[in-house]
Formats: sequence, structure tokens, C-alpha cells
Amino acid sequence: MADVVLFHHVMGRTDGMVALGEQLERAGRRVHVPDLFEGQHFESIEEGVAHVDSIGIPVVLERASAFVQDLPANLVFAGVSVGVLPAQSLAQNRTGAVGVVLLEGCVPPSAFGDEWPAGLPVQIHGMSDDPFFAGEGDLETARALVEAIDDEEVGSLFVYPGDHHLFIDSSLATFDPDAAGQALARILAFLSQLETRS
Repeated sequence: MADVVLFHHVMGRTDGMVALGEQLERAGRRVHVPDLFEGQHFESIEEGVAHVDSIGIPVVLERASAFVQDLPANLVFAGVSVGVLPAQSLAQNRTGAVGVVLLEGCVPPSAFGDEWPAGLPVQIHGMSDDPFFAGEGDLETARALVEAIDDEEVGSLFVYPGDHHLFIDSSLATFDPDAAGQALARILAFLSQLETRS
């Protein structure tokens, strides 16, 4: 059973991110939730974005890569919002990735290589009117990725009604319990499917 590495969003490794990891663990997974901001938390998305801008995306990716260095090769990478960047980067470039879960974000595979690795399963979640996921092009990118994969068992996209960003984080005011519950159930089913593929 592959470990899951869950990368947090721009507000940091919040209690909600830890709780999400614990929910996955209760389903029988070993889950790692690294702190890519070295203990810093932010009260707003804007403050978090400013922090990421100040340290730079390469630093975020380097910290993620360093964290997984001593973990097994076969991993499932998951990320929320800006956390999709290290999740995608590692999934596309580190040997042994079993699957990828992208929550509330998605960037073109060309950002980290030529194309999506053949046969690498990915599941993507986001809200239809999220100003970041939908408004900044991530939803279109997710649709294009799933269409390019052209296999529902390998690539799937789930879009929930609403305009919340970070709807999956139970410690934030943007938390949407209905959408988060649906997403969690689908993630758990996806993880189970990965086991049958291996």
C-alpha cells in the first residue's frame, strides 16, 4: 500500500490540512503532511500568496523534494491549491509515482516536463466558480489534461457547485462540508483503485 504525501495550500500546514491527512490515515493509509513554510501560517490567501512570492516557487519545490528524499519510491502525491505544484512536479519527475490527487489547482504538465506520464492516474477536484481554480484557468487546464488522458480510469475531474477556494480545509471559513465529504469519498475510492492497479 503506497504512502500518501499531502502538500498544503498557501495558508500553511493548518489544522484542517492535518485533519485531512488523519482522515486518510483512518482509512488505512500512511500519510505525510510536510510543512513547506517551516511553521509559518497566514490568515488570508493574499498573505499566503505574498509569502510564496517572497520565497519563490523553486524553494517550495526544493523543500518538497527534500522531504520525500528518504521515503519509498512508490508514493501517491496530493496537493491543495499551491500544493499541487510540488505534487505535480514530483509525480512527473520522481520515479515510482503511483497516482496524483490535485485539489483546487492544476497546472499544465508542460510546467514540469514535456507531457503527463503515460498511465499515471490523476484525480482532480475543484469548485465551478472558485475565483482561483476556475477564474485563473486551472479548471480549463484540468479539463484539457483529463481529455488528453482520455481514460476515465486514469484521469478524472470532479467539479462541485460553489465559489469557495480551500473548500477542503475544515479549519477555514471557506470549508464546504458537503463538497469536502464528496471529495474525500472519491479520493478514498481512487486510492483503493490504485491498489488494484499495482
